[in-house]
Amino acid sequence: MAEPPDQLLFSYGALQNPHLQLATFGRVVESEPDILPGYTADYVEVPDGRFTDLTGLTVHPQLRATGNARDKVIGRVLQLTEAELDAADQFEVSMYRRTPVTLASGRGAWVYVSA
Repeated sequence: MAEPPDQLLFSYGALQNPHLQLATFGRVVESEPDILPGYTADYVEVPDGRFTDLTGLTVHPQLRATGNARDKVIGRVLQLTEAELDAADQFEVSMYRRTPVTLASGRGAWVYVSA
């Protein structure tokens, strides 16, 4: 029996793309819109050619905590299995780290922020 998706990952960038989800997770994952308060997104050049090959992008948003409740990032909450969360860790480049956050909906989720 397949592992149930019990991990929530807030995505504000490339992992919202269904084609990238297929390549990373082997399926298109269920997701819902949500908001991450107290953060803002800066756009940075990604030096990892693997990322550019997969996404076609040379810049990507990178979250930065501001602590200001008026700052917010709009994204989607992906419902992942533990193995899929590990796959997301492999996809994200070294300039990101995964950290737990509380979303505007009150749900806890993982998110990738500036390392």
